[in-house]
Amino acid sequence: MDWKSKRIRTILEAALAEDKAANDVTTALTIPAGLRASGTIVAKQACVVAGIGCIPIFLETFGKMSSTPMGRFEVVSHPEIFDGVKVKKGQTLAVIRHNARAILSCERVILNLMQRMSGIATLTNEFVKAVAGTKTKVLDTRKTIPGLRVLDKYAVCCGGGVNHRLDLQDGILIKNNHISLGGGLPAALEHALHGRKAGQVVQVEVRSDAELEQAIAGGAESILLDNMTPSQVKKAVKLIRAALPTVPIEASGNMSLKTVRAYALAGVDFVSVGALTHSAVAVDLSMRITADIY
Repeated sequence: MDWKSKRIRTILEAALAEDKAANDVTTALTIPAGLRASGTIVAKQACVVAGIGCIPIFLETFGKMSSTPMGRFEVVSHPEIFDGVKVKKGQTLAVIRHNARAILSCERVILNLMQRMSGIATLTNEFVKAVAGTKTKVLDTRKTIPGLRVLDKYAVCCGGGVNHRLDLQDGILIKNNHISLGGGLPAALEHALHGRKAGQVVQVEVRSDAELEQAIAGGAESILLDNMTPSQVKKAVKLIRAALPTVPIEASGNMSLKTVRAYALAGVDFVSVGALTHSAVAVDLSMRITADIY
């Protein structure tokens, strides 16, 4: 991820503004202005790390928002600890050395974001391990927290998953509502194939044998098998491979850690899992802050 991107910085700035971090009255009244401190971020459970790169941007942004000069800062992590790495319970992820007020005022937003991102990365890694040994890759969806999608999807990559569409202009996917409102699958597919821009792949979601036959006959360039059983998916994959050997095949619909391997073994190229971002549980991280003694 490019942590310098304007989109990322806007998200992090909004998080600090929401928490009124620059107007932390408790810290202002209780902590000496010039006190330096170290904040150590610790994993309280085993997890896959995501979000370390956000820490310096939070601190830079806070410095611009604060009316009081906060001085220099540094964020130190072990060379073996970075986004995408699995860590054990009790391991240190990073140490922040900065003005004590700045660390205290940014503590919650830093932890909130890293806990969510690491939770997504950890869950994604569980799905990736569940399909290990097959050719199937784990995809995310657009079922993300509004405003946090780019971070959610980055966390998926940290866990070993692959990003699907970032937004609605990022690809053509004809779903069931497009089919019902667009005059049926053949008509919707024809319109998309003729109207798309160069390089855009037209993917079609199918939910029945009839729709699958229509997608194949219409020349779909990617096929999404939605809410089918593993046995139905296996049968569909055989039909698609016979007619369109190189077309990517994806399966979706209530994927779980118990069922995802069966779909992978059915021969699909991808499984899309909405749970990666809509149901991931935040991991437990803490920050221990101590005064620096010189």
